[in-house]
Amino acid sequence: MAEQQQDINQLLKVRREKLANLQEAGKDPFVITKYDQTHHTDEVRDLYEAHEKELLKDRKPVEVEGLSDEDKKAAIDADYKERREIMDASPIQVSIAGRMMFKRVMGKASFCNIQDLKGKIQVYVARDSIGEEDYAAFKKSDIGDIYGVKGYIFRTKTGEISIHAESMTLLSKSLQILPEKFHGLTDTDTRYRQRYVDLIMNETSKEVFVKRSKIIKEIRKFLDAKDFMEVETPMLVSNAGGAAARPFVTHFNALDEDEKLRISLELYLKRLIVGGLERVYEIGRVFRNEGVDTRHNPEFTLMELYQAYTDYNGMMDLTEEMFRYLAETVCGSSKITYNGIEIDLGKPFERLTMNDAIKKYSGIDFDTIKTDDEAKALAKEHHIEYEAHHKRGDIINLFFEEYCEKNLIQPTFIMDHPIEISPLTKKKPDDPSKVERFELFINTWEMCNAYSELNDPIDQRERFAQQDANAEAGDEEAQHTDEDFLNALEIGMPPTGGIGYGIDRLVMLLTDSAAIRDVLLFPTLKSL
Repeated sequence: MAEQQQDINQLLKVRREKLANLQEAGKDPFVITKYDQTHHTDEVRDLYEAHEKELLKDRKPVEVEGLSDEDKKAAIDADYKERREIMDASPIQVSIAGRMMFKRVMGKASFCNIQDLKGKIQVYVARDSIGEEDYAAFKKSDIGDIYGVKGYIFRTKTGEISIHAESMTLLSKSLQILPEKFHGLTDTDTRYRQRYVDLIMNETSKEVFVKRSKIIKEIRKFLDAKDFMEVETPMLVSNAGGAAARPFVTHFNALDEDEKLRISLELYLKRLIVGGLERVYEIGRVFRNEGVDTRHNPEFTLMELYQAYTDYNGMMDLTEEMFRYLAETVCGSSKITYNGIEIDLGKPFERLTMNDAIKKYSGIDFDTIKTDDEAKALAKEHHIEYEAHHKRGDIINLFFEEYCEKNLIQPTFIMDHPIEISPLTKKKPDDPSKVERFELFINTWEMCNAYSELNDPIDQRERFAQQDANAEAGDEEAQHTDEDFLNALEIGMPPTGGIGYGIDRLVMLLTDSAAIRDVLLFPTLKSL
């Protein structure tokens, strides 16, 4: 191991010496401030193929049937030469820039691969084309160096579309050594800590984050078409409400006050509904002081939207339409595959009440269980662990988590939650023990959470009081009374439907990614 490290240190030393030599010769790559990049690699290929199709449309494939191997080779070579002459008579000039990932030196001519955002392309580098001095410098280049390449496009004898370089400009000298292949970066912790290397070496990883960007872009496009307004609300708050979660606490020196990082977007967005902004949404980071696993990171991207004059049924319709739109637009089909299982987002999503789901998957009918004591007795009987302060509604939720979630593979709306676990939601008019709330489950995951929003300030104050009591009883995730939010409700909020989506989990689903860290560019990790 020590000998291997010594070899690496020597290679790193050589790279720094090469940089020093370039700087002494007045060719410091780090003084270059810009480069005229006219195309990406995929555009180069598309451009050439279209040009080739037009110029060679009248040429027929070379006939080699019945020829000896020697004559066959001669005929193919002659055909290639003629095609090349036609194409070279009308060359397409391009200028690309990217990282050199491969180099093969062969005397007076060499090949290298340049990688940019859109992929890789082969570059033919000849001494006679770029000049003796530049060619000598190129021969001393290292894998990982960033080059600007100007030249014309051609197709090699083996059929590979390439660039014949007419100039090679070193834009940045790489002083570190890249893994030769991606299997040299198998440690997942290193991949997450050095995402820049992961993106260079792993095409699949880069595609995930390109797709993530497209997903968010298409969400905005979808909502903009429905007249939603994108807004921004505070991240630093005095009262972190809107969800059951433990917040991070920090100190604001200028005011000498403790502040919290937001755990939700809800209460500020509802204030905007009160203010008359009838359709609003925000996509932003929220922070929850909780554990880390394959589906949870303490900071994550949440989208919440609120629409006046609708309810949770309207939110279900909008959600089903949006998920189907994203699958078709980003993945190309309403049928997607996750971990080998086909999930159909094209069919109408199933809709079940929470109690009906529990009855379906466990046989237990909680509509017949009326008291907290009955619910706790049932929990003991089925070995469901609960806490002393839990009520009937909390027990119902625990049974749902135990018996139902693992069965919800295809898109399913779970509706009408117990009031105890939904302090910001309107009661069902025909059953005040339940609320007009739903969660969408796909692949056993909760994908979003939605309400017919509570707009009764008196009811809301009573529910906040219960949350305060829960906090005093030791519930670190309980919400606290927010007097300014209650004041907003007293001003008057119209009937409103609201919903929150975990963007990271949605990206996991649409990119077939196993863990949330695979869709976060820089996930939270313990310091080394």
